Amino acid sequence: MPRPAPSPTDPGRAGRHPELINRAKATGRLREDFDPSDLVLIHMAYAGVVNATGDAALDAWRRVVAMLIQSCEAPARGPLPSSPEHDALYKAMLRASPADATAPAPDESA
Repeated sequence: MPRPAPSPTDPGRAGRHPELINRAKATGRLREDFDPSDLVLIHMAYAGVVNATGDAALDAWRRVVAMLIQSCEAPARGPLPSSPEHDALYKAMLRASPADATAPAPDESA
C-alpha cells in the first residue's frame, strides 16, 4: 500500500527537517534564506531530471544535484524569489505523484 505524500501544510509531518536546516544555518554553511519547502523543490527538480534522462544519460542527475547543493551554500550570491505558498506546493506535489498515490487533503485551517 503506498504511503501518503507528505504535506508541506502539516508541520507534524516535516520531521526533523526544520531542526537540521537551522543547525546547518548555524554553522554558516547553508544560506540564511533557505526554507524547508526548498527541499521539496530540490526533490522535484531531481526527479524531473531522472525521469527525463532515463537510461539515455544515467549520471546526469549527479551534475544537477551538485549544482543544487552548491546553490544552497552560504554565502548567498543574491536573494531568492519567495517560496511558493504551501497549498500551491502541495498541489504541485500531487500533480507530480503517480496517479494511484494517495494523499491526505491539506489542512484547510492552516
